[in-house]
Amino acid sequence: MYAAAIIVFRESLEAALIISIMLAATRGIAMRGRWVLGGIFTGLLGAAVVASGMEMIANLVDGMGQEFFNVAILLTAVVMLAWHNIWMASHGRELALQMKNTARAVTDGRSERSVILLVIALAVMREGSETVLFLYGVATDSANGTRDTLFGGALGLGAGALVASLLYAGLLRIPVRWFFAATGALVLLLAASMASQAARLLIQADVLPSLASPIWNTSHVLSQNTVVGTILHGLIGYDAQPAGMQVVAYVGVLIVIASGMLWVSRRASPVRTA
Repeated sequence: MYAAAIIVFRESLEAALIISIMLAATRGIAMRGRWVLGGIFTGLLGAAVVASGMEMIANLVDGMGQEFFNVAILLTAVVMLAWHNIWMASHGRELALQMKNTARAVTDGRSERSVILLVIALAVMREGSETVLFLYGVATDSANGTRDTLFGGALGLGAGALVASLLYAGLLRIPVRWFFAATGALVLLLAASMASQAARLLIQADVLPSLASPIWNTSHVLSQNTVVGTILHGLIGYDAQPAGMQVVAYVGVLIVIASGMLWVSRRASPVRTA
């Protein structure tokens, strides 16, 4: 039971944090709730399909199919998050004004809403398919495995949702003038985190050099297996023992997306308040 609870907590927390951050970051965009629900449903459906064919996927590319599949999902999510932040850099001030005037309908953001669905669907699909596979092994490990797994999984899912809900509630308390900067920073760190995870998988597949592994070790200070370590890993990509290439990927994505945001923001025309 406890094994199932920990597995589901760790896997669902990452997806739940992404959902919370995207909900907060797209605050003020019309009908974003429908796109979030659509992303969750699409992700769950995709997770079921991927889990059913995971053995076939894993056997591809000399047994590294699962790693490459996860890399593709992560890099796609990085691109979508980059697009989100760059889009928000030019539209954030408009949305802030729209949020202050509740009588005014939000009419912009058609492209942005599709990004919401894609990012959430990819996150749910990846974490969901991995959770199903992990829980299958736990459920078949004992006589009462199925019952204990379902109960433990429910506890883990509830705990993950609670942590993500607290994060979302905290983000909503941020003043409007700082809101988009705060959520933009979280999305930026989230994209960098995913790039680092993709780099780690490519290192394991011998596609990229490690460039020293690990480059540091902070496990004695904060282990990734703790609740705090898990939350920080999901939020900002904390890794107690990263390879050098992971650091390069992390910093590289930060620089590229931040530069794009700065360039678009400077080109955006001032929003008139009249």
